[in-house]
Amino acid sequence: MSYRKTIKQFVLGSATAVGLMGGVQAQANEAFASCVSTPRAVFNGSVVDAAIATPELSTLVDAVVAAGLADALAETQDITVYAPTNDAFAALPPGVLDAILADPDVLTQVLTYHVSAGRRDPRLHWSAVRRNTLLEGQRVAYEFVDGHTRVNGAAVTCQGVRTDNGVVWLIDSVLLPQF
Repeated sequence: MSYRKTIKQFVLGSATAVGLMGGVQAQANEAFASCVSTPRAVFNGSVVDAAIATPELSTLVDAVVAAGLADALAETQDITVYAPTNDAFAALPPGVLDAILADPDVLTQVLTYHVSAGRRDPRLHWSAVRRNTLLEGQRVAYEFVDGHTRVNGAAVTCQGVRTDNGVVWLIDSVLLPQF
């Protein structure tokens, strides 16, 4: 194969790849804009009240009550809760949820890892941003991947719920801190 033919194939292949990436990037931009423009729902009550009123968060509510954190979460101002759904808890490997629930210290650590100070909107971060959690020394990362906002890899719903004391974002995975 001649040098000229090799260069021509490389240039054509590169142009095709750039064109395809441009289309993928345009789709990602469109998905991001659509998600960010979705308004947050409003709930009159605390983050705990909102979770109680959401049937798909019943496992989380049971865990918060078992850990004795309901009052603290209801009274703390300006917090963000990344709320794993019942399906997220069900997706944990067998025995993991039971082990978490059996150890009050571990349960408290796992639950506080799902809470950040401030009213955060993870949808607004195109590239990775790290935020502190209420679990001492632990952080979560926001990023936008494959058309979805993610917190530590967990997909975030596009519509958060603004409450009297914070905001709740449903996520599809349980976040596990580094022990």
